[in-house]
Amino acid sequence: MSKTESRCRLVLIVPDIEDLDARATLLANALQGGDVASVILPQYQQDDASFQKHAEKLVPIIQEAGAAALLCGDSRVVGRSKADGIHIAGSAADIAEAIDSYADKLIVGGGNAADRHHALEVGEERPDYIFFGKLDGDIKPEAHPKNLALGEWWASMIEIPCIVMGGTDPSSALAVAQTGAEFVALRLAVFAEPDRAAAVIAEVNALLDEKAPRFEV
Repeated sequence: MSKTESRCRLVLIVPDIEDLDARATLLANALQGGDVASVILPQYQQDDASFQKHAEKLVPIIQEAGAAALLCGDSRVVGRSKADGIHIAGSAADIAEAIDSYADKLIVGGGNAADRHHALEVGEERPDYIFFGKLDGDIKPEAHPKNLALGEWWASMIEIPCIVMGGTDPSSALAVAQTGAEFVALRLAVFAEPDRAAAVIAEVNALLDEKAPRFEV
């Protein structure tokens, strides 16, 4: 199989919105903005029943836009909602358990790897991807320097794809792309101004098209 050229792609993290209809509308509108590789839906503080209700409504919206729906929370909801995968925010042992349960059936990744040692422990379990940062770690305009450094180190030596958490400024996506990371995760950068969510996604894709380095996949 011949290799194709690609560049860093966008991963969205759905914000914590209690009103399901408002959340669904926001996400559907945002996804009209252009290419999104996957969308991570955290459970936040929802109980399992509420999380399942949200997942069952949001997963089809994500999939209809051509993105993979990844749930971070109760693993039983993944199957019930027909999501594409599960995001594990815990340890390498948690990743290993999920891989044992869902390998070949679902995308399994995550890890919240805070340092090289932890990252390598996660990598030994052969997840589908590793995540550098926290899902709600976008607290400054720029991506956290430690996450950028980890992403650059990982991308230079490990074949497992990585997602690096960006900042609240949409342009932080380019700094992530320049590390060689395959994916950049954005949350508030896209959703802080709901009326501009689709426009921001379009702007980020245009920026990455123009300036992000290319790599073979």
